[in-house]
Amino acid sequence: MPVKPEGTEVPITPPGPAATRDACAIPLVREPIGDGAATALARVFKALGDPVRLRLVSLIGAHEGGEVCVCELTEAFDLSQPTISHHLKVLRDAGIIDGERRGTWVYYWLVPATLERMAGLLEAPAAGPREPVG
Repeated sequence: MPVKPEGTEVPITPPGPAATRDACAIPLVREPIGDGAATALARVFKALGDPVRLRLVSLIGAHEGGEVCVCELTEAFDLSQPTISHHLKVLRDAGIIDGERRGTWVYYWLVPATLERMAGLLEAPAAGPREPVG
């Protein structure tokens, strides 16, 4: 998955207190997560619960160089620029993407730490295959 190019990294501070971030790294299949971690992760998953936002994340992640101008994202949809900006703000507030203004335009990239926490939470157990019930 492409991320912001080497040499132009922006320090990433995952949202929420350190205890919440640490708890989010525990897969659900190993032990239950606490209320704080569940609340923080629900916000991230809720942000992805919209088809436009899922497409935006996919477009950003698939873009060569790991970052994309908002002007290119807007062209990919039959939606107004304010609507696209709203969806990008939801993704940014959830910590899924980040961005930087360069002159007139804003460039966006994925935040790997957030995607890794989501993937880690849903990690399947290492146990062997189970027989289907039924």
